Amino acid sequence: MPDLYDKLRRAGDTEQRKHYRQYLAQRLGPMLHALMLVASLTYVLGVVASTLIGQPTVPLWVRLAPLAPLLLVVWATRRPREPGLLSLLTLLYIFLLEVGINLNSFTVHGQHNMMLPGLLLPVATSVIWLTRRDFLAGMVLCTLGPLPMLIGREDRVVMVQFLIYMAISIAVATVLRAFTSRTLAAQYRLEQQLREQANSDGLTGLLLRNRFLELGTQALDQAGDKQQPLCMLYLDADHFKPLNDDFGHAAGDAVLIALAATTRKQMRHEDLIGRIGGEEFAMLLPGIDLAQATQRAEQLRVAMHEIPRPDGRLTVSIGVVQNQPGNETIQSLLARADQAMHQAKRAGRDRVVSVAAGSDPGAA
Repeated sequence: MPDLYDKLRRAGDTEQRKHYRQYLAQRLGPMLHALMLVASLTYVLGVVASTLIGQPTVPLWVRLAPLAPLLLVVWATRRPREPGLLSLLTLLYIFLLEVGINLNSFTVHGQHNMMLPGLLLPVATSVIWLTRRDFLAGMVLCTLGPLPMLIGREDRVVMVQFLIYMAISIAVATVLRAFTSRTLAAQYRLEQQLREQANSDGLTGLLLRNRFLELGTQALDQAGDKQQPLCMLYLDADHFKPLNDDFGHAAGDAVLIALAATTRKQMRHEDLIGRIGGEEFAMLLPGIDLAQATQRAEQLRVAMHEIPRPDGRLTVSIGVVQNQPGNETIQSLLARADQAMHQAKRAGRDRVVSVAAGSDPGAA
């Protein structure tokens, strides 16, 4: 059964896929760490049991040797890590555990004990894999791991039993994996929906002011680190109060919904758009300069003419500014864009005013 990650991979949504893997790492990381601790303790108990019961031919220090790297991997997974690294550490742990099980299986009679742990590993590890690829790799390791215990055996019945029991174990592991994956995917979607509802305007679906400023701060910091331009557009619907007064708030709401939809069509994936006030909106455009942002704003202004109002066509006034090097904050960038928008209002509305860094946006 494909999990959400596999569906996202087919859809080609790299950013969403990355976010989901990080979500899985955060949710499964603590459980993975706890399971590794338990498995390491079980391994020590297995070494003691094989020493007391099985009379192994392999020296004790050799059989204890895998414990050091096992504990090192446990230490490395004590906190949720980057998903790719967490996957590699999990596969490494299973490999080391399989090596340890094999080292403790040889007895003075040339027989091989401890087959049961190797058969249980697929089921025991079914819920810890982040993606289907990790799960398939883990199942291959679990299948190949016990094979050294069967080398040299002439009894084909044992091999047949191993294949049957391993097939059953992997089948059970696949079922557990499918249900776990579906549960995590459903929980992820629910959390995403709740987060979007908490951060989005109920009418337009755009970011609320506080969330816009929060994400805008991150985008501004990234632009500074990369030394890239970043522009802010501040948009205000013209003559919006008379629309509400003369035709009712339902008519005003319909215009705002259409305005938000038109703005979304103009957005790139990395752009941010938020509803700042009643009929005021802001767009943050990373990676483009003032001239490019002004062109985008002009296209947006013209597109707004296609939105009907009961009293005519919709027009907007837009202010455009670019980030300044130094100590610019998202609040100061928004304030400068707001001033540029008011300059567009004073100049007659239905226009775009862009203000270069160092200029006075309040000048008429």
